[in-house]
Amino acid sequence: MDFRFTNEQEQFRDSVRRFAQKHLAPGARERAHDPGYPWDVAKLMAAQGLLGITIAQEDGGQGGSLIDAVIAIEEVAAACPRSADVVQAGNFGPIRVLAEYATQEQKNRFLRRLLAGESVISVGMTEPDAGSAVTDLRTTATRDGDGYRINGSKVFTTHSAYAEVILTYVRFGPGVGGIGSVLIEKGTPGLRRGKASAFMSGEEWAELKFEDVRVPQEMVLLGEGGFKKQIAGFNVERIGNTARSLALGRYAYERARQWAMQRKQFGKLLCEFQGLQWKFAEMKIRLDAGQLLLYRAAANADRGFPSAEETAIAKAYCNQAGFDVASEALQVMGGLGYSQEELVEYCLRRCRGWMIAGGSIEILKNRIAEAVFERSFPQRL
Repeated sequence: MDFRFTNEQEQFRDSVRRFAQKHLAPGARERAHDPGYPWDVAKLMAAQGLLGITIAQEDGGQGGSLIDAVIAIEEVAAACPRSADVVQAGNFGPIRVLAEYATQEQKNRFLRRLLAGESVISVGMTEPDAGSAVTDLRTTATRDGDGYRINGSKVFTTHSAYAEVILTYVRFGPGVGGIGSVLIEKGTPGLRRGKASAFMSGEEWAELKFEDVRVPQEMVLLGEGGFKKQIAGFNVERIGNTARSLALGRYAYERARQWAMQRKQFGKLLCEFQGLQWKFAEMKIRLDAGQLLLYRAAANADRGFPSAEETAIAKAYCNQAGFDVASEALQVMGGLGYSQEELVEYCLRRCRGWMIAGGSIEILKNRIAEAVFERSFPQRL
């Protein structure tokens, strides 16, 4: 088994690294603390071919693999942790679902601007009473002539404060089989955004309310029975989440490693204390183990959609590892690590959110157990 990158992947990695160091490292700290979307970075990445890496060339993408997109996240995050979110938005999650299942008319309407870094697509899944139990969603799509009327609400939706189009999970009928999705553009009559609120990470979200929103048939992405396809696409979202957790953990680790080689206490460099040496050894083990799990899930993807089991294992491990490593790195750096003069505390806050978003660690463990015992374990009473 060969764990090395191909020559093409090495060249791609090196080119992304040079780009990130030149264009993204400057201003990384300011960018991390700005709640707005970094549109300037998105346009730079579009010109560099870093948006649509995994999307087919005939649809305007690069036709690359999930491993390529993971490499891009790793190299971008090493220079600017916040900019890794732009790689996520342009390659994983709803943009992949759109590219895979949209009609040609829908692709023509939305993909070009998304791949040009001019627009962002958001996915509206979570509701006030449907978080981990996403199949309990209540947002309805009721037939109205040649279209539908959408009523309901979504919360904790990433990019909701500025997304131009929302891939919205809706209920066409009862049960899991009645769940599908529609595309709703910003400014559509009946769509209201609530007051913007801030996550612990500094990102903003706004409640989305759908009050008799009229959606024509041509804006239906997946009708009844589309839930399983949407979740298959969501596994790609989880790969991006996993990659960012590990990449930000590694960023914090590298900052702490550099600090330990220059900071002195009691007349000795920090790296000369065995207690800290063991901390760094444990951090390194966790980062390397997580990377192998992440690469396995991405490399074994079928048609670009990784397996639910391998994705769950990688995400559960890397979410925890990224957070723990960032926490240890902060501890090593002391007061400086805790301050906003460094991005270590930012990495800690971001990694904590990914332990919830995209499937909590607890829910992922349930899915892993189902694979272990080859049976389902319903959580409902």
